[in-house]
Parts: sequence; structure tokens; C-alpha cells
Amino acid sequence: MRGTRNIVRWWRTLGLLIGIVLLIGCSSGYEDRNSLRFGLATSPLTLDPRYATDAASARITRLLYQPLVDLDASGKPIPSLAHWQQLSPSRYRFRLQLDRPRFHDGSKLSAQDVKATYTSVLDPDNGSPFLASLDKVQSIAVPNPETIDFVLKEPDSLFPGRLTLGIIPASLIAVGHPLNRIPVGNGPFRFKAWPEEGRLILQRRRDRQGFVFVHVPDPTVRVLKLLRGEIHMLQNDLPQELVAYLEDKEEISLQRGRGNTFTYLGFNLDDPVTGQPQVRLAIAHALDRQKIIRYVFKGAARPAQALLPPEHWAGHPALPPHAYDPQRARKLLKEAGFNAHSPARVSYKTSSDPFRVRLATIIQHQLQQVGIQVEVQSYDWGTFYGDIKAGRFQMYSLSWVGVKLPDAFHYIFHSESAPPQGANRGHFNDPQSDFLIERAGNTDNQNQQANLYRRLQARLLEQLPYVPLWYEDNVFAAHQGISHYQLAPDGNYDGLVEVRFHRYVK
Repeated sequence: MRGTRNIVRWWRTLGLLIGIVLLIGCSSGYEDRNSLRFGLATSPLTLDPRYATDAASARITRLLYQPLVDLDASGKPIPSLAHWQQLSPSRYRFRLQLDRPRFHDGSKLSAQDVKATYTSVLDPDNGSPFLASLDKVQSIAVPNPETIDFVLKEPDSLFPGRLTLGIIPASLIAVGHPLNRIPVGNGPFRFKAWPEEGRLILQRRRDRQGFVFVHVPDPTVRVLKLLRGEIHMLQNDLPQELVAYLEDKEEISLQRGRGNTFTYLGFNLDDPVTGQPQVRLAIAHALDRQKIIRYVFKGAARPAQALLPPEHWAGHPALPPHAYDPQRARKLLKEAGFNAHSPARVSYKTSSDPFRVRLATIIQHQLQQVGIQVEVQSYDWGTFYGDIKAGRFQMYSLSWVGVKLPDAFHYIFHSESAPPQGANRGHFNDPQSDFLIERAGNTDNQNQQANLYRRLQARLLEQLPYVPLWYEDNVFAAHQGISHYQLAPDGNYDGLVEVRFHRYVK
């Protein structure tokens, strides 16, 4: 009997071990030795395009989904899944491309999927941050499986450019599928696994090439992993000293390109200190942006005066910058009631990324030179971004990535766009800005629109709900065997669609 029990126990133990091996194999089998590993400074928060507002989520969901409409480098709408025609001032018809790719589960994308995607965004109970930009939609009709009609409450000349969300299968929306963690799109990449935080596995559809997105928050560690072959590619979020270090490595190829990612200081305008216009203007004059760009970025950035870069069709190429003028900054602070005995005190929130902390420390020092006492508070990305979205800040620094549609001004600065309706997190309320935003949104003539948006940007530079800092250049570093990656001005990861490697990258 004892021998029999031992044999049974042995078989059970063997079975358990086999089960564990199979489980491990299942979770790691999505990643093979030829997978290309891409180093990320921050992990995506969601893989559902209806909620992707942070940079990492937005860039990765572009790989997983396709939208009806995309935007070119100047911000003008171009067809993606569909062509469109304007049937009347408030009615648009979109016809799906006949050669559109299927969803990753094999089902065919139809007009019903488009309707379900946008209907879910328009439902205020779902809390999509994109609801505000689509609030003029009155109804969505599907005349046939290839056609979608959008009827608007009032004319909106920018409307086609608003339809840039990835399309989701209607059947999955209906059953509440967890698209934030297990996405099903029809983009050039399909989801394979998200086995742990900080390791996301995708597969390129055309050749089944595997890609692993690895979260490595520290830039020095990220560079060391690149040199050791633990990751094969990385993009941006590096101090220029590390970029220069990589340039000297024969085994690494480096690309640089002008970017349009807009970095700024944001403020709580309900705060008794940062709510004062003189304080914000003093901060603008206390910052020596040119010195920061020269010595910290090593020239790999350009000063920004507005959300849109000057090359955008609605950009303002002639905005006068706030010159570095510490003497005027001190005078403005005195006018606001602050002095050496009673200084302005500001808490400054930023992420825990070492480069961002370094920038915050430099800004802290420059502001202290004019009498502003700054306390830098750094947090992991999730906590930091959560605080900003919830309005728990006095001053913070962030970047807007990939802004191409000028209606972003409504989403960010209109008085009606306070969260959750939009991203006016500092509660900016300026009737003149509201008027210009609304007037531009209701103007059909693009030249007139551009002029209105330029007037708006001049007004925002006067009122300073944001202090503009710079547009950062893009940099892509990879092992020499990797080629055909094309940098985009907005820093997206679309270059992975065509990237190749000519030999096994260890």
C-alpha cells in the first residue's frame, strides 16, 4: 500500500510540474528569440483607443487599430479606412475602403462597428475623454454595411479630422470585452500578451514578427540594456549626454528629427498664487529657455510659444516670445504682493523620470533666483498623471503629443472643458478665448479659421494658462542590424510597421 501511495504521489507531483511548465510556456511562448524589444520610458495605461490619452497608450493603440480618418503632418485630414463627402453643411457620408484589413479575430470590419465605436464614446456614462470633441454629433446612421452617415447638430468644418479613433468590433463592445487589456483591432499589429506590467507583446501582421515593449523607466538603465542587447530599440526620453554617448558607439545607429511634442508648465488657476496673472508672467520671464535648450538639450529642441508648431496650417509663426528678464519677473512678483519676507511659494509636480526631475530642478533654481520658492514633487507616472487629471496640483510640467487638430484648443482651454468634459484641468476661464474658439469652430473658410486660431494663440500667450517651454526633437537609437525606421514629428511608433533587421539581433 505504501508503495502504491508513493507512486500515486509521484505521478501527481510529476503532473503538477508538467502543468507549471506548460503554464510558463504558454505565457512566455508569445516571445521568441527573434522578437524585437523596444524600450519604453513609461508603460501604456490602456489599450482601448476610446480612453488612450497618455502618450504611450496613444502611440501603441495606433499600431493596433485603424481610424476612419488620419491627419497629415500639417494637421489636415486624409482618408484611412474611409473616404468621405459632405452631403450638406451638417451631414457627412463615409464609405469604407473595399480593401480594408479585417479585425485580428478574422471578422470583417463594417459600418456597424464604426457606429458602435462612436456611439460608445458619445455615451456620457462611459466617461470617454473624447466625448467633448464629438459633442456636435446628433445621430449616426448605417444605410448599408459599407456606409456611415454622421448628422451634426450644427455645421462643423473640422469634423472629418475628429474621426481619428481606432475602430472596435461592435460585438466586443456589446459584451463588455476588456479592450483596455486585451485589444482586438485591425491595425498592422495584433495583441499577443500582456503577461506582466512593463512587458507588452505584439505581433506584426504582415510577417508575424514579434515585438516586446519593455518598460525601463530609468534612461541610464535603458541605454545599458540597449548596449547589452536586452532591448534593441528605444525612442526619446533620454538626456542629451546619453544621446551623445550612444553616438560614439559603433554598434548603435542613431536618428534625429525635428519634433512637435509641446512641453509646457500648467497651473491651477483657482490657486491664490498661480491663479494670479502677474505670477504666471513672472514665471515666464524668469525662465531662461534658450540656456536650457543649449546646455541640457544640447540644441535638440526649439522654443515654443503655442500648442501648435508654426508649420501647422493653423499655427502662428510670428508670436513674440516672453524674453528672459529676471528683473521684470521680480517687479511683477512685487506687484502681486510678494517679496523677500513673504515669497511666492509653489509646489511643482512632475514624473519620476530622471530627466524630467533634472529639468524640474533647473526650473526650480531659475524661479528661486527671482524670489519664487519652489518645492519639486516627483511621482511615478501613474500617480503623477492621475493627480494632474484630477486637478491635484498647483504647477506641473507635461507634454502634449501628436496634437494636429486645432480643435484641441476647445478641449484644453474652453471654459466648458473642465474635466471630465475635457482637459481644461487648470480651470482657465476667459470669455475672449472662448469667443475665438467658438468662432473658429463655426467658420467654414480655412483661411479665416487660421486667422482666428492665430488670434487665439496670441491671447493665450497673454493670459498664460500654460507657460510654453519647447518642442523637443525626436531621437531613435537601435542596433546596427535594424533599419527602415522612419521618425515621425509627433514621436509616434508607426516606423515599426516597416522596420527590419538584417541579421539576428542578440
